Amino acid sequence: MEQHPNHEKQLGHIQKKVNEIAANIERAQIADYIALMNQPIRLIWINLITGISRGVGIAIGFTFFASTIVYILKAIGALNLPIIGSYIADIVQHVQRQLEYRGY
Repeated sequence: MEQHPNHEKQLGHIQKKVNEIAANIERAQIADYIALMNQPIRLIWINLITGISRGVGIAIGFTFFASTIVYILKAIGALNLPIIGSYIADIVQHVQRQLEYRGY
């Protein structure tokens, strides 16, 4: 039985699409994801390490950001601007008192 050229063209198109889907699945690493889901202890361990890393990163980042803001506020307070200078000086003094009170 002979196939029509149109059928061969359709089969070639279907094969091309199947190959594209297979390549996309391979790129998405679905097999690795399924393997990870079948190992709940490993999944918990990875999530624990990830959470600790994010927490430490956020703490370091916030500390750097806050110290930079306090430094800038001190610099602005040293300019002795009429209204803003006293307000900033109060903020800086409050932060310094809090740091001394907590013993950091």
